[in-house]
Amino acid sequence: MPTLRQHLARTQGIADTGTPFVIAEMSGNHNQSLDRALAIVDAAAATGADALKIQTFTPESMTLDLAEGEFTITDPKSLWHGRRLHDLYAEAMTPEAWHAPIFERARERGILAFSTPFSEEAVDSLERLDAPVYKIASFELVDLPLIRCVAETRKPMILSTGMASVSEIGEAVEAALSAGCPNLTLLKCTSSYPASPEATNLVTMPVIGQTFGVNVGLSDHTLGTGVAVAATALGASVIEKHFILDRAEGGVDSAFSLEPDEFTTLVQETTRAAQAMGQIWFGGTEAEQAGRRKRRSLYIGEDMKAGDVLSPATLRRIRPGLGLAPRHYEALLGRRVGRDVARGTPMTWDVLDSQ
Repeated sequence: MPTLRQHLARTQGIADTGTPFVIAEMSGNHNQSLDRALAIVDAAAATGADALKIQTFTPESMTLDLAEGEFTITDPKSLWHGRRLHDLYAEAMTPEAWHAPIFERARERGILAFSTPFSEEAVDSLERLDAPVYKIASFELVDLPLIRCVAETRKPMILSTGMASVSEIGEAVEAALSAGCPNLTLLKCTSSYPASPEATNLVTMPVIGQTFGVNVGLSDHTLGTGVAVAATALGASVIEKHFILDRAEGGVDSAFSLEPDEFTTLVQETTRAAQAMGQIWFGGTEAEQAGRRKRRSLYIGEDMKAGDVLSPATLRRIRPGLGLAPRHYEALLGRRVGRDVARGTPMTWDVLDSQ
């Protein structure tokens, strides 16, 4: 299956660079300001990101307006401890009226804009904006009706797999492909915020691709860029990371979001990692060939007269590499030279006495 970048190169005209498709996730980092949301688009484009992603939901499409029991976050380790789910989603949502300006600003800045829908109504809204790609969040991977609805748009789909068992991933893949999804990418994801590198278990990522025969990538909630670079080396074709203008501004996802300079580094370093993978190659690249002259080789170490015997003092293994290879050293010791030869002469076969 072509990677997402290859698919979009054909359908959206983006560059097929062979590097990971890097997504800047805005999420709720706009802090309920359209001006800030548009500034995030501008900043994401300036980092070299390929796409800007938002989320399309209302509090009512996510949960119930209740405070009792499980409708309030009680985990003391959570970034959102004590918050009502309904209030949290109201703060994090990107109003539908903002979607068109955000998509338009992205087009002006030369990057793609798309979204994560959380309901069939959200899919309908995004179709009206001609969204080029869809993302399904980890918590919605078990919502097979939603996955089938997205697949029926015949647009590429990205599925995050945080918390999912092999069988749950299999059910989601089957739902997507059987309903018409033309290009599917599964993202290795650790659904904790922030996630630790130790909990990321990146070696699972290529196994996901091998098991389900689809593209793989990373939805990264760790701090910094190292995990994304490692994922690239393991074959990630998509990297998604939360993006913010300034963590000091706060916001629902600020603690695990990258600022512009950090995101620029992410784009640069994942690009370098992809370029460095290359192909299996022995014998030195074209750029290395000149270095062969700097290798060790055999040289005459002292002035010698015809008939003198080569010894460790008169036959040296040194740089540069214009003489015979050092592998001949033992065989040459004890041999006589056939002519006068000056110190610093590269050792060659015609220096030897032919007798």
